[in-house]
Amino acid sequence: MHGQKIPPTAKQDWQAELAGAAKKVATQLQPDFIALQEVDYLQPRSDLTNQTQIIAKATQLKHWAYLPTLIGTPGEKWHRVEDLTKAIITEKTVVKNTQPSYGLALATNVPIKKLYVKKLGRSIVGMPLMIPKDDGKGARFIYVKDEPRVALIAELKNGVTIATTHLSFVPGVNIFQLNKLSLYLKKLPGRKLLTGDLNLPGNLPSKLSPFKSLLSQHTYPSWQPKIQFDYIMVPNSEFGAMVSPNFTAIKSINLKISDHIPIGVEIQI
Repeated sequence: MHGQKIPPTAKQDWQAELAGAAKKVATQLQPDFIALQEVDYLQPRSDLTNQTQIIAKATQLKHWAYLPTLIGTPGEKWHRVEDLTKAIITEKTVVKNTQPSYGLALATNVPIKKLYVKKLGRSIVGMPLMIPKDDGKGARFIYVKDEPRVALIAELKNGVTIATTHLSFVPGVNIFQLNKLSLYLKKLPGRKLLTGDLNLPGNLPSKLSPFKSLLSQHTYPSWQPKIQFDYIMVPNSEFGAMVSPNFTAIKSINLKISDHIPIGVEIQI
């Protein structure tokens, strides 16, 4: 939720509070890799910040990539990105385009061998979504048009290939997108991990795709988690190899920003 404080406040120091939350993640999870969804880039609503860069710096992850999934502001006026591959911004990019955008990101200490993108389509109909009220007391529903759904995938030099995505909130459409991404990942090199906000509750991704979740934790809404929408998954064929002692779920923390809470796993590969 673009680093929005929960409950919302009239004013927010976007850079300081986002960096502070990222440092908490760094302290507790000590990540070698992080995957992010609903990330802002030069948006007026989040004080014109490059949120990916702020988070990467705060977590001391020197390689990062941001993929805009739309130009403009979600829920308001926006248009799709014409060439996703050319739109990727990394720590090495000399940025000339200063248009506000919104999308996916990743950061890692492991050098990135190659980046891939995969278009997953979108629903032609929107849905009512729950968001916190402006006064922080309770929640309200708004109608939101679905946005283009894509995946950002990093083939790392250590032989691991990690995908992050944010699937549609429309039931059925998200299942189709998950399996479309699963089939695409089969063609890529490396040991696969699939991460992100899949908008599917009750461990449905494990039941309806060839990937299996490595953890079971409620992640939404952050102020009173009751549903798991966020997952870290491996192919069914590799799940057995990830079971203890090679895999440990890390207790999640509420960062007081975002309507989701972060999850983490430690995997020995």
